[in-house]
Formats: sequence, structure tokens, C-alpha cells
Amino acid sequence: MDVKNYMLGGVFVIADDVDLTPRLLDEYISCHRQLVTSKYQRLKDAYEDKYQILSAPKKPDYKPDNRIPVNFAKYIVDTMNGFFMGIPVKVTSDVPAAGNYVNLLEQYNDQDDNNAELSKICDIYGHGYEMYYVDEEGEIGITYLSPMEGFMIYDDSILERPAYFVRYYRDTDLILRGSWSDAASVTYFHEGAGGLVFDDSRAHGFDGVPAAECLENAERQSIFWSALPMIDAYNKAVSEKANDVDYFADAYMKILGAKLDTEELETLRRRRIINFDGEGSEGLVVDFLQKPDGDATQENLINRLERLIFQVSMVANISDENFGTSSGIALKYKLQAMSNLAKTKERKFASMMNRRYKLIFSNPVSGMRKEDWLSLRYQFTLNYPANVLEEAQIAAQLSGVVSRETQLKVLSVVDDVREEIQRIEEEQDMTGYSTDYPTGRAADDLLGTAAAGTESGA
Repeated sequence: MDVKNYMLGGVFVIADDVDLTPRLLDEYISCHRQLVTSKYQRLKDAYEDKYQILSAPKKPDYKPDNRIPVNFAKYIVDTMNGFFMGIPVKVTSDVPAAGNYVNLLEQYNDQDDNNAELSKICDIYGHGYEMYYVDEEGEIGITYLSPMEGFMIYDDSILERPAYFVRYYRDTDLILRGSWSDAASVTYFHEGAGGLVFDDSRAHGFDGVPAAECLENAERQSIFWSALPMIDAYNKAVSEKANDVDYFADAYMKILGAKLDTEELETLRRRRIINFDGEGSEGLVVDFLQKPDGDATQENLINRLERLIFQVSMVANISDENFGTSSGIALKYKLQAMSNLAKTKERKFASMMNRRYKLIFSNPVSGMRKEDWLSLRYQFTLNYPANVLEEAQIAAQLSGVVSRETQLKVLSVVDDVREEIQRIEEEQDMTGYSTDYPTGRAADDLLGTAAAGTESGA
């Protein structure tokens, strides 16, 4: 069976007039397994430090055979994920009830951690999924899945609307089990003697397929996919360099012009002393057998590959010794490429969050109006190294030029600008009696009371 029959633009598709039968679902799952084997497993292995160098053909016993994987994939993913999601996303709303519910929902589902894990999955595989459900407590639950565990099937229109979401696994008896969801219900299935068997179905309560796909980019490409061949080449170069070190450490000694018996060889090896008499020693040669030295070539190759890996992945090597000496605008220039990647990912992540809250607010369990999700605003804060002194100086110079809210946004130490403004106002109220004259809100209240008393006296 050809995967192309079920894929369009890199996604699984289905026609509107086609129903998802057990046989058709089995074909989709077979196609997905091919993707897992050919692509996703390799990406997962790279992140988990399982590179091709570890499975390379074994060398003869008399040759050094070092296998040193350098896990650039994990470094790239974790650095990007910390930069993009190290500071949790803030969700606010102009509708108090919606804002309060989102805060409760995120705390209930530990959503800051879920967002970070989903972001990491997207970095590794190029995309990931969220599933929504009503748990045993009657609350809406949110969980994340990698593309190795499930897949979305879209309709074949230009809008690519979700039609089905499929999740499957093998139980302890190695029987295939799973579920698929459409816009109305979720149906469970298992592997029978003659193929897949659909079990019971039940309504899920959401207005749409209760899942969302989160993209790293439009191509669904892993953040280190382009750099993977160079990482394999780097691992090979470093391993061969270690082999050369072992070779030079155990280099063969050659003695030309003298014949040593076994006892003399053992004495030489044990005492590490070579002593021959001068008679007939004109043609005597004693030194080590060495192959040509390629150290400079190896070092140049290793350094070139390391630079290319970070350039192609567009993630900064923050461990570089020159990186820490930069500050201010110079630092942001060094992080410009990674910032561009993060901005693209931010838009994709925000699109996923729109679908998340649209689906959740559509479920009566939430107690929200369906349209309230439109009031939500997402604040992504990239995790730049902060120079608080510089930020404070900039914020002070903006006083009287921009609004207080814009002024406070400059400060990385301020997590929630509106909450900080409210705290400032409360502190002003508390210190409003430092003089004999009332100030701030207290002044307005007292002046209003005095005016009212004057009018009543009149």
C-alpha cells in the first residue's frame, strides 16, 4: 500500500463522503507506522543519544574502535525549548469569568509543564498533539502526545479541517488497542482475528474533534533535521580522533639491526629501558612505528562541522566562551536567528491554543459561553538573558514618554504588567497619609465626602 494515497501536503487526509471503517482505519495505521519507522524513530533516537556511530560495523580486534556520540540534537532542542517556553505563556482576558476559568483550568492540568513538553515534542518531531477529555471528576483534562502515538486525519479541502483523531498502542499482551474521535463522539477499537474491531462509542461533548495539532513550522520539520547528517559526521570524526589517540598510545616499537629473544622483549617491556652495545650498531634503528599525523585536518573538520551544526539549526551555541562576553544589543544580534525561529513557532503555538480554548469553551462542562474564547490574549516572553540594570535605566527614561503599562513591559522582572500596576496603586493608597494633606485615592474620597457635606449643609 502506498502512503501517498492517504497523504496530501504531508498530512493524512480523507474525503468528506468516505466513512472511517475498520479496514480503512487499519490502512491509515499501517501508513502511520511507516512514518514512525522511517522518520520519527530516528528523530527520537537522536534526541536520546542513539546515533548511527553506535551501530556502525565493528572494526577488527587489533584496531581501536571508539564510538563517541555527541548529543547535539538534545542540546539544540533543550536550548530552543528553554528560550521559547522557559518563561510560561500568560493567558489573560477582558472577560473576568473567562480569565478566572483559564487560570483554574491551567492549574488543574499543570498546563505550564504540558506546554513545555508539547513545545519540546514539536522541536524533536516537527509537530505534536493535544487531546481534550472530561475526566472522572467531571473536569476538562488536557494531555499531550507525540506523533509516534497518534495522528490527525484532515478533510481534503483547502482548509484542512480536522475530521478524525486516532490514538493507538499495544497493551501488555501486544494487542493493538486505541480510539478515534470525530466531531461528535469517541470510538474505541482493538485488534481482532480478522482485523480491527470497533467497540463502544460515547459522546465527548466538544464541538469538534477533541484534539489539536501543534506545529513547529509549516513543513512539520524537526529543528535539528537539517543538521542530522552533520551530527553523524561529527560523531564519526570525533570517534576516529579518539582511535588515533589510542593508536599513538599503543604504537608498535620497531628495532632494526638487532634480534631480540622473548626474554629480552619481556625485560624491555617491564623495565622500559633499551640498552645495546656499540659494536656493530651502525645500522641499528630503534623507534616507534607511526602512521601519518592528520591531527590538523581532523581539528579543522571537527571545528567546521560544529559551526555548521549551529548555523544550520539556527540555534545559538550559548556555551561558547565568546557568548558570555556580549550584552545588550550585541547579545540580541547573536540570538537573532533563534528569535526568528521562536517568533514563527509562537504564531503556530498561538493558533493551537486558539483551537484548544475554542473546543474547551464549547463543552458545557466548562460553564463558559462558546464565544468567550475570543477574549483570550496570549503573552509569549522569550527567555533572553536579562540585564536588569540596563532595563531599569531604559524604563526610567521612558517615564512621561509612554504609558505606565508600556514602561513596565521593558522590565523582565515584571511577570504581569497589569497586576504590577495594581500593586503600585495599592502601595500609593497605603502611603497616601505621609503628609498632612490627603493624596491619591484617599484624597479623592475625602474631597468627595467634603463636597457632599458642603452641599447638604447648604
